[in-house]
Amino acid sequence: MALNIRPLADRIIVEPVEQEETIAGGMLVLPETAKEKPQQGLVLAAGAGRRDEDGERIDMDVKVGDRVLFAKYAGTEIKMDGKKLLIMKESDILGIVE
Repeated sequence: MALNIRPLADRIIVEPVEQEETIAGGMLVLPETAKEKPQQGLVLAAGAGRRDEDGERIDMDVKVGDRVLFAKYAGTEIKMDGKKLLIMKESDILGIVE
């Protein structure tokens, strides 16, 4: 997916990854309104990093392709090409899934 948007400073664009809803012995299907917001996502784009007080660039810890964990209501939701994406600051990321 080619993005026509470039995040600035320490912002990233994340595509949320839906969690599977399965239970032992079968599939559990939940209505859309009962599903929790996904808390994992794939980094599609990352800014160059923020600057410190001296104007020096601070490199980002996350990079394009990382699978990340983020707070339940983190970021701002946008739609591009019919897909729901999130723009958030790097500080909203809780960790990188390895």
